[in-house]
Amino acid sequence: MYLFLISFLILYGGMHLYFFLRMRESFNQNRHTTFVLSAWMTVMTFIPILVRIIEKSGLSRLAPLFAWPGYIWMGFLFIICSILLFLDIAYILYRLLFKAIRKECRRNGYMRIYSGRIAVFIAIITSCYAYIEASRISLEHITIRTLKLPPNISRIRVAQISDLHIGLLYQEKRLNQLIEKIKSASPDIIVSTGDMVDGKLNHDETSVTLNPLAAILSGLSAPYGKFGVVGNHEVYAGVEQSTSFTNASGFKMLRNERVETENCITIAGVDDLAVNVNNNYNPRTETELLNSLSKKRFNILLKHRPDIVPSSDALFDLQLSGHVHGGQIFPFNFIVKLKHAIPCGTTTTKRDSIIYVSRGTGTWGPPMRLFAPPELTIIDIVKQ
Repeated sequence: MYLFLISFLILYGGMHLYFFLRMRESFNQNRHTTFVLSAWMTVMTFIPILVRIIEKSGLSRLAPLFAWPGYIWMGFLFIICSILLFLDIAYILYRLLFKAIRKECRRNGYMRIYSGRIAVFIAIITSCYAYIEASRISLEHITIRTLKLPPNISRIRVAQISDLHIGLLYQEKRLNQLIEKIKSASPDIIVSTGDMVDGKLNHDETSVTLNPLAAILSGLSAPYGKFGVVGNHEVYAGVEQSTSFTNASGFKMLRNERVETENCITIAGVDDLAVNVNNNYNPRTETELLNSLSKKRFNILLKHRPDIVPSSDALFDLQLSGHVHGGQIFPFNFIVKLKHAIPCGTTTTKRDSIIYVSRGTGTWGPPMRLFAPPELTIIDIVKQ
């Protein structure tokens, strides 16, 4: 835990320092302005940690007052640092080019000044767009054909939500918007592929913050049931409390277990790696579960992270995952790909199973998305 905090403060503090130095270079600042800007950035560096402390203290009404400005600033900082870094790399290449052809590179100072000012303008506009994009749920519709449906059933419709991160920022308004979209799709099965909740849940089951949200989700119905799995943020919030909230929402949490529905569909769910504090995950748990499934039924695996255990491949027909958010804020999608090679969308595995990776339905941290809109996924399983 302490290692994570130190790493976070070094990285996040370094971004603030980089931004501060570039702004001091791009704008004429007197002592008063410099002091205010440095004080603001110091406070913003520690705001995410302060929010968690307030949240754990049970002050659920106070925490959002710090969370909203803190996390919106975080999103803005990610965006402007990305822009500044791109412009600085371009500037270095520009200087190297002129040096290579032995020509004098004039007005270097002006380029640095105006590039910083342009970056601020672009970042403000982009951040506003990213905030709006995060509130507009995209409907992704895919069709999967199979020979495993019985003669009397021509189609099974599954609605997948993932990474809602219900908590301080994801509240009734966005949740109601999602509920209406799910209801209009009339799914037979609803699944959640992890991270339904975020942060520290209150021990009080009558929590003012979360109980109404569970009631909203419990209003969703599906003929063949609602199912979910544990994601890494369920672990951070507390597995028992997260499971209680999920159950109160009408979802059955599948913890390395399976459910056979009446329509020849089997849904299996496995815990996230974070459940084991030592990250010593045993893939045999997943493989043994999948080996117990009937090959005559259409088998769906719910797994939070978009990873495939080689010994599990071909033991399922469809794996539904999330976790990666599609990067959430461009250009972090490129960083995500370094750890999770399977892209968002539909991919066929080496042994002809199918995995679908959702961009996620909510947001983590900043309530912003850039070129990675939130999604509700509708999967139609039809006869081949």
